[in-house]
Amino acid sequence: MAVMTTRIRIGIDTGGTFTDVVALDESTGDLVTTKTPSTPSNPADGFMAGVGKVLELLGGEPRVVSVSHGTTVATNQLLEGKVGDLGFITTEGYEFLLEIARQSVPDGYGNSYFWVKPPRIVPLHRVRTVGGRLDYQGREVRPFDEAGAVAVARWFREAGIDTIGVCFLHSYADPGHEQAMREVLRREHPAAVVSISSEVLREYREYERAVTTLVDAAVKPRMASYVANIAGRLRDLAQPGDDRVPFYVMKSNGGVLSAEEVVHQPITTVLSGPAAGALGAALVAREAGFDRLLTCDGGGTSTDVSVVLAGEPTLTTEGTVGSYPSKIPMIDVVTVGAGGGSVAWVTPEGSLKVGPRSAGADPGPLCYARGGTEPTVTDAHVLLGRIPPHLLGGEIPLDVAAARAGLEALGSRLGLPVEQAAAGILEISAWNQANALREVTVKRGLDVRDFTMATFGGSGSLLLCRLLDVLGLAGVLVPRDPGNLSAFGLLTVDVRNDYVRTAVSRHTDLDHDLVAGVLDDLQGQAAAALDREGFARAEHRYLRSADLRYVGQAFEVRVPVPDGAVDDALAEKVADSFHDAHEQLYGYAFRGDPRQPVEWVNLRVTGVGPIDRPRLRELAPRDGGPDRARTGVRPVFFDDWVDTPVYWRADLAPGDVVVGPAIIEEFGSTVPLHPGFTATVDRFGNLLVRKAS
Repeated sequence: MAVMTTRIRIGIDTGGTFTDVVALDESTGDLVTTKTPSTPSNPADGFMAGVGKVLELLGGEPRVVSVSHGTTVATNQLLEGKVGDLGFITTEGYEFLLEIARQSVPDGYGNSYFWVKPPRIVPLHRVRTVGGRLDYQGREVRPFDEAGAVAVARWFREAGIDTIGVCFLHSYADPGHEQAMREVLRREHPAAVVSISSEVLREYREYERAVTTLVDAAVKPRMASYVANIAGRLRDLAQPGDDRVPFYVMKSNGGVLSAEEVVHQPITTVLSGPAAGALGAALVAREAGFDRLLTCDGGGTSTDVSVVLAGEPTLTTEGTVGSYPSKIPMIDVVTVGAGGGSVAWVTPEGSLKVGPRSAGADPGPLCYARGGTEPTVTDAHVLLGRIPPHLLGGEIPLDVAAARAGLEALGSRLGLPVEQAAAGILEISAWNQANALREVTVKRGLDVRDFTMATFGGSGSLLLCRLLDVLGLAGVLVPRDPGNLSAFGLLTVDVRNDYVRTAVSRHTDLDHDLVAGVLDDLQGQAAAALDREGFARAEHRYLRSADLRYVGQAFEVRVPVPDGAVDDALAEKVADSFHDAHEQLYGYAFRGDPRQPVEWVNLRVTGVGPIDRPRLRELAPRDGGPDRARTGVRPVFFDDWVDTPVYWRADLAPGDVVVGPAIIEEFGSTVPLHPGFTATVDRFGNLLVRKAS
């Protein structure tokens, strides 16, 4: 008798401390989740350990039909500033493009009288120029200097510089000169890894386009090696007759891309993990009845926050990674160094600070007993009883005595009892998170009090009661298996590709045929990419948008472009959407004012290849109330030590109400419920935490 083979889709999110894994049985809809320690020295090892662990939990003869991955490889490389010996080729006369940069000062001048620009991503001695010039409409002013290009290519080859970015003036209008430069490099320096700006970011603003292109070039070698390593090791899981296991990598824009394609555009993965978490939270919250949501993804090294409106995370093209602007479409995520491994330290003036420096996964917090020497947020939680003296259901024991010793030493420097020192660490961490949440709401014209917040990640729910108080939130939603929500989000993600073209025109002079032609060309590129990903044309979806501004403004606002023919009626709808969005963002608009004309800047098309999303299951009701889930009592410090009941979350059922003080534990996460708060279990098993009336 033939054995039925189970078809399994796997989502894996690699974080700074743990690698989270979710496996979906396509036939039954069942989910299996687990975690394994990350391996920063070689993230692929932690990845494969997670795959092996979840397959062992599944048992039987599962057939892995796809693996989707959220990775921090590109992100960490940029955060650490490890861009290598990059070379830069630009238009003759523009060799100081990176030195000039922008005059904007990050976060104001602070306590300094002068702001020194950060080091260039490519120092001047590794910049070379080539003759030839286009105007802003793509017309050739001077022809491409082939002989000069050959000399430049040979100089880079002889200097041993093998990673090169090319950004010529106005190549967004016509990529011909950049493509010619790439052909010269292929002939004269075939070992070089090359990125050209007209393929990475085809829009104007030379500085941002140049840096984005250089960042893409910088991460290409490491990303290509990492993806090839995993794809090769996944081949061992392929079934007879299959040559590989389909492998997808999460992109910053909320989509995934096949491993074969992602190595050609690695910059699109720089916010891979946070994007997956935001999408997973959006799906869970939408099913639970919440369409205005803040997401708070707390991990070992940082906390990522974002906004979900009408069930969809908001997007931006004004992101940065480390000190490098990256103008690619990405979910609008703000990251703050407030994770479980964030280090508590004392300034020379005697003030307590928390983060952004992190103990990470190795050596980790003091309580990990792996050689850590400084107290962290996790040490404060375990000392105060907010988390149990172990992680992952007992797989990782914690050394409470080591945490106490480190916190006592810190407290003595501050003149505080150990409990007050630990509570102070958590208070500062909560305010760091609250400030990040205000940045994605108040600074964007949104009232934080109108939102419910979803908390997830291993540490995301530990401070939720304090955040409810500080921000005045409507409530907090804690999904099931919150520690694995980002990995779950990877199973909900469509394939997405973004294409952009600068086409500047005043609204009153808009050439409808030109706009339609650009949109059609971009849609053709999107369609070709989806064809390569294996989607039938009938499955393709296309999302059109445009960046508009008032004439004279330095930045644009993106608004949707409806489907249909480009005519006066459609153009007016787009302009009306711009006025509305501008008013929401900045508090004013110049609707109908001829002194403030509207200008179209960029046209965009996103191609979407839809996938089948897992369905959330409703839990069956159970008798007995929340006491059935009670596992014991332990002392927990809130404002003082309190004997606090502990509940095992898997044994709670819809309709149960847990009243604080209480601790709700599960395999990958813990919810400390402060006095004066309640947690209600909904039909999907989510916890809805509110202040008691």
